[in-house]
Amino acid sequence: MKKLLIGLILIFTSVNLSFSQNATTEQEIINLSKEKWQWMADKNTDKLATLFDDRSKFVHMSGTWNKEKEIDIIKTGSIWYKNADVHDVVVEVFDNTAILWNRITLLAVVRGNEVSNQFTVTEIYKKQDGAWKLLDLTFSSVRDTHSIEH
Repeated sequence: MKKLLIGLILIFTSVNLSFSQNATTEQEIINLSKEKWQWMADKNTDKLATLFDDRSKFVHMSGTWNKEKEIDIIKTGSIWYKNADVHDVVVEVFDNTAILWNRITLLAVVRGNEVSNQFTVTEIYKKQDGAWKLLDLTFSSVRDTHSIEH
């Protein structure tokens, strides 16, 4: 009986610890995503270059490209991500990989024209050498009635 009780306590403790670690990781990813949107608005390509994995991909309405092109687009202002108004966020953590879905209204300047669009943005992060790296950022055009299931 004593062994069973100790076993149950250990299981409960490890499950509880796992949930709190996931919650902490989820909040860390949410905060990192918020910082990323601000860095994009500020055209802070030094911070973004550190965040983006060298093999990362960026999927937009007009095409898919690599880190180098995304950094260049931000640096030159070809796309200026003026403000991402985040309406909803969901994060799923799988070991050292996290997927974040944002439902946003993006105010941007694209080739000199100010535009506002609704998107669900999928961000995939992987923890490498103690730091989170963005592997993929995909914009999916949606209606304002779109929702993300939690």
